[in-house]
Amino acid sequence: MNFNNQITFLKELQKNNHKDWMDENRKWYKDVRDEFIDWLDGMNNRLSVLDSEYFDTPGKKGINRINNNLMFHPNKPVYKDHFGAGFDKKPKTADFYFELGIDRCIFAGGLWRPESKVLRSVRDAIDYDGDELQKILNKKSFKSLFGGLYDDVKLTNSPKGFAADHKHIELLKHKTFAVELTFATAETFHDHFDNRLIDVYMEMLPFRRYLNKAITV
Repeated sequence: MNFNNQITFLKELQKNNHKDWMDENRKWYKDVRDEFIDWLDGMNNRLSVLDSEYFDTPGKKGINRINNNLMFHPNKPVYKDHFGAGFDKKPKTADFYFELGIDRCIFAGGLWRPESKVLRSVRDAIDYDGDELQKILNKKSFKSLFGGLYDDVKLTNSPKGFAADHKHIELLKHKTFAVELTFATAETFHDHFDNRLIDVYMEMLPFRRYLNKAITV
């Protein structure tokens, strides 16, 4: 798919980020949204064949709202500067996220600052079998794509219940267990982009499966 229509729409939206403009251009928005959903449906079908544990996520279920949540972020603009959607979006698990922005795009997945009960489950998994997670993170192709865990807030000291000299203390200090790949939007215009998404999805899959096993078992 060529995302040129979506990018053109987003550029105009950012110049006119208010409800009146959106109301006047509602048909255009519906057209670009429907095109994006159709593409999501196609990718959803392809991923479901490749991943035996894939949770069916049609485009309408995967796509995020374009409105910012002004109740919690009143200083943000009315509308986002990107289209975002999740794949393999089973409730309360680590899904695979794609964001189509004006200048940059993102592949991401994992758990962003999960609630304390979920975070404890991940830490318990690391305590039990942190070598497996470390093996995933250290894999050459994984590190080449994502570098490492997303750089977010970490504890200064060891979390409660874990020794300061724990073998995996640096992993245990994390509050976010996620990875991200950022790239130029121009890459989405290439014929190979759909295959690129699949390659990244499959590379990230063991990491996401580790987390999902930790929080569901």
